[in-house]
Amino acid sequence: MTVYVDDVEHAFGNMVMCHMWADSLDELFAMADRIGVQRKWLQGHPTLSQPRFRKASWVHFDVAKSKKAMAIAAGAVLTDKYGPSEFTARQRGDQRMLDRIADCRALPQATS
Repeated sequence: MTVYVDDVEHAFGNMVMCHMWADSLDELFAMADRIGVQRKWLQGHPTLSQPRFRKASWVHFDVAKSKKAMAIAAGAVLTDKYGPSEFTARQRGDQRMLDRIADCRALPQATS
């Protein structure tokens, strides 16, 4: 089982956020507890019996850069911006999407 964080940077107020998700909900909650992220900020619906969670297409937390650093120090795996899509494609067994992600990763990255 693994916890992941991606390298995206989205502004949210005065914070810079990324995503944190895991192979299991228990592992995700354990990491959130360890780094001080409140469980109420979970996004996505891990089960239909828990409708209080914020809507999202996959189960994750948005975490600040400081929490990301703590998660990595605690063993989370850093992924690129395609990590969440790859994770959900693997869960669904969607080889076509995995191939598209591989194609995108192979493209030269734009520099600014």
